[in-house]
Amino acid sequence: MNTTAKYSQNNDKGQIMVIISFIVLIAGGLNWMSIGLLQYDFIAGFFGTQASIFSRLIYIAIGVATFIIIFNMLKNKGKVVLFTRKKQKTQDESVILEDNN
Repeated sequence: MNTTAKYSQNNDKGQIMVIISFIVLIAGGLNWMSIGLLQYDFIAGFFGTQASIFSRLIYIAIGVATFIIIFNMLKNKGKVVLFTRKKQKTQDESVILEDNN
């Protein structure tokens, strides 16, 4: 069983989730900036009120994105890692993998 390919696929899904969370978090931050500067909530304005189910779902999505980014920062020792380089197999690693199969 090739565990390297399995790890790579899971890592790609995690990276996509972090990128989406980062974008959602930026949108939420800009919304809070508009509330502070203009006293206008763009999300509530778009969906009618803050009590609208759609507004509340967006607020929940922003909160979940915040937790994902915080978890990413804790996992990576204070850094937000959006992209990672894939480790290329060296000649020695490919020989070891072939011997194990």
